[in-house]
Amino acid sequence: MFGRAAARLLAAPRVGPDEAALKADLDALGGEVTRLRSRDGLKLTGRWLPSETGPVAGDEASPWQPDPYEAILVLHGWTGSVAPDLVALGPTLRRTAGVLGLDFRGHGGSDDGPTTFGLFEVEDVAGALAWLGERGIRRVALVGSSMGGIVAIASIVVLGDGSLVAADLDPNAPAATIEAPRPLIVAALVESVAPDLRIPIANRIGAPLGGVIRRAIAARVFDEAGRRVGGDLRATEPIRVIGLVDPVPLLLIHGLADRTVRPADGRRLAAAAGTSAEHWEVPGAEHGESRAADPAGWDARASSFLRRSFVAAREAMPIIGRPVEPAVAPATGGQEGD
Repeated sequence: MFGRAAARLLAAPRVGPDEAALKADLDALGGEVTRLRSRDGLKLTGRWLPSETGPVAGDEASPWQPDPYEAILVLHGWTGSVAPDLVALGPTLRRTAGVLGLDFRGHGGSDDGPTTFGLFEVEDVAGALAWLGERGIRRVALVGSSMGGIVAIASIVVLGDGSLVAADLDPNAPAATIEAPRPLIVAALVESVAPDLRIPIANRIGAPLGGVIRRAIAARVFDEAGRRVGGDLRATEPIRVIGLVDPVPLLLIHGLADRTVRPADGRRLAAAAGTSAEHWEVPGAEHGESRAADPAGWDARASSFLRRSFVAAREAMPIIGRPVEPAVAPATGGQEGD
């Protein structure tokens, strides 16, 4: 039983059931489909959306000019590609900065690879940061929902925020050496994040069992999955490491109708976060659906948080000399390739 469940956990669906219907909306976003490499050498797909100017709901009185040195990296959940998140969030996020939506390994059009809730996906984030760094981006905010939020938190802790070179070096000599300058991670906006990785698995077990038993089953599944990939999937689960994100600004969003990760668990994670964290609960929002429940509220809250974080980073670490504006190239060049 545990072996089958572990295999399913590691083999997330590449494409969500509703993604085919999003093609027209995705095409309307425009941008460039790109290929890049993870730090350990896998080919990954993504879509780059250049920034756009324009008002955001609830923020019309605060004019904003996107900075070409800044970008937002969008990280998706366990099922499917990043396309649904780009369609839902891209139009708002790109009014703050350019947006790179990343397909994790084993998802969308990226190379095969197990889904490990951050253990290996951190290597994908490292590759995306290098891709952005090669194209002149110097400040990046991470936006992730569910598993994407888990990976965002783990990435800051494991990779460092880009301000200390030593924290960004891989002591294990990755197969694909990345020489590009690392952008500074200026903020992370994460939604529906479970403090304990057992929680969303336990809450999806349909059998009439108590919470303690369901969490024990989930723990066995993660143990078996870890044996199969040669690592501990729970080593950087959020409750263990979230305090290390500080002083990077962190916005934790949670839906009050979330049954996969219940609001009480979101509050427990927020309580463990550092002083740089904010916590926002959205009435009526289910798992990963806060913007759908309150579009204007989400747009205003997210845009305000991200812009404040970018401005603070600009003031703390200005770009000296400001050379010619960087242009994020389409699918050729840089660390992409065969």
